[in-house]
Amino acid sequence: MIHKYSLNGFNIVLDTNSGAVHLFDEVPFAMLDYLQDDVPDQAPQDMLDALCRKYDRKTVEEAYDELKELYRLGQLFSPDEYEKFAGMMKDAPLKSMCLNVAHDCNLRCEYCFAAKGDFGRGRMLMPFEVGKKAIDFLIEKSEGRHNLEVDFFGGEPLMNFEVVKQIVAYARGIEKEHNKNFRFTITTNGILLTDDKIDYINKEMSNCVLSIDGRKSVNDLLRVRADGSGSYDTIVPKFQKLVASRGDKDYYARGTFTKHNLDFTEDVLHMAELGFEQISIEPVVSDEKLDYSIKEEDLPRVFEEYERLSKVIIERKKAGKDFHFFHFMIDLNQGPCAVKRLRGCSCGNEYIAVTPEGDIFPCHQFVGDDSFKMGNVLDGTFDEAIKHTFALANIYSKPECKNCWAKFYCSGGCNANNQQYEGDIHKAHKISCELEKKRLECSIMIQAALAEA
Repeated sequence: MIHKYSLNGFNIVLDTNSGAVHLFDEVPFAMLDYLQDDVPDQAPQDMLDALCRKYDRKTVEEAYDELKELYRLGQLFSPDEYEKFAGMMKDAPLKSMCLNVAHDCNLRCEYCFAAKGDFGRGRMLMPFEVGKKAIDFLIEKSEGRHNLEVDFFGGEPLMNFEVVKQIVAYARGIEKEHNKNFRFTITTNGILLTDDKIDYINKEMSNCVLSIDGRKSVNDLLRVRADGSGSYDTIVPKFQKLVASRGDKDYYARGTFTKHNLDFTEDVLHMAELGFEQISIEPVVSDEKLDYSIKEEDLPRVFEEYERLSKVIIERKKAGKDFHFFHFMIDLNQGPCAVKRLRGCSCGNEYIAVTPEGDIFPCHQFVGDDSFKMGNVLDGTFDEAIKHTFALANIYSKPECKNCWAKFYCSGGCNANNQQYEGDIHKAHKISCELEKKRLECSIMIQAALAEA
């Protein structure tokens, strides 16, 4: 399986199964339209007849020899060596947990998947006892794993910051006796940040996600307080202060673009101008009936904007003013391991979310759907059958993914989005798929352009 496309003056061919990426001149690029699953020793006559009318025969023959050599090396129309492992996918010990320490928020973002903070379950904060039991549960279910991850999430986790600190202190106090090492992260809208909180986050949190949608007009359109006022003026100086004192620890400024700002390149650039070097702008995923939703009819415009952003990134990189855009960061040399390629997100298998009441869900985006409730950390219950279902979900169990050229990069997409918008974790969410494929095309092109610089 291959994928060929032209972008920004490059003729690019991705060999799906091997991961090889080729930049072709126009003759070998055109030849691929006449080939299906291999490169036979004898060139197809119809291909020779067609191309020799446009190019001289020696050029055509040399181009075909080039394709034959790539095929011989296993870098073109290579066989799928991964499907045989799909049936061997097994349950794995837990390694990470999302702690919803606050089912409450001081913002009322219109597009919030968490029902503006309470996940449709009522506004509440997690008691320390629940957080303590969640840490115990993670240690118990992680079995032989040494490195564990805990993400403090909401709602807005800073609304329950004292409990966050208690949970961190508890985990740090027992990790050595259980041969564990905890890595903590936090996601915040920044409203409640203070100097003390910034200092604590930069000391204890290995990663920090800062929620901002970009330009003031864009951010304050949908990221609003309960009274309808915007949040931009409050959060920007706080985020800048946090990042300036963070050193080499990870963070990223994370936004959402909607139908209202399909020129989202401007928001990415604005965040770069604010001093943020790690940036992510995610497409909104929501009911198509909502006015801010991205619909299929919007995809050509979004694709155009991703292409524009990719060209801007190339220009800035060459000028020494680069930043990292999350969705364009892929490793073409090694990439993820085989399990990650097949299953992607570890939702429901190696990763779970815990609510303030102690209820366990496959991930934070499943919270509120009780058909996916897996148990409760307070009584130690855990539905292994649901865990097994997610362990077996992979690109070969998803019909749309099995024969998709991008399958080893998106790994089947988001199970929660698949479930919510397609009704089945094994049914790929179409709009998300199309966006992911376009981002992949752009990211490959960026690397091609920079390699030739």
